[in-house]
Amino acid sequence: MCELVGVSKSGYYNWLGRPEAATKVRRRKLALLVESKFKASDMTYGYRRPAAALKRKGTVVSPDTVRSIMREKGLKAAQPRRKVRTTIPADDIDTRPDLVDRDFTAEAPGLKWVGDITYIRTWVGFVYLATVLDCCYPRKSSATPWPTT
Repeated sequence: MCELVGVSKSGYYNWLGRPEAATKVRRRKLALLVESKFKASDMTYGYRRPAAALKRKGTVVSPDTVRSIMREKGLKAAQPRRKVRTTIPADDIDTRPDLVDRDFTAEAPGLKWVGDITYIRTWVGFVYLATVLDCCYPRKSSATPWPTT
């Protein structure tokens, strides 16, 4: 192998036994510190905050070095999500009648039904939740919350 590359055997073994460069050792230690700061932030910090935290602790490091280490380690900060408009109110919303007159009680089951829709943000997008409720429950307080008949 040495002949193929054009290196003497003694030169190869000299290189093999050489101690690791101080810069490489320092960078490896910095990488551990940067990674711990990043994970402590629930993976939300970019490169500036870990650099500032290390500086406060007395470790001199350039923000560009922190950015480079984060890139090498594949550490990506959570980006703010853009606001998504999921509903658009109707133009005549104020003129529509309130058919239940904000009274969500009914004397018997099946007389008054109300519904609503909302959305829940998930990692893969939005999930919409539609609910429909039967408004039947006793108006007067009683021991049981629902009619037994």
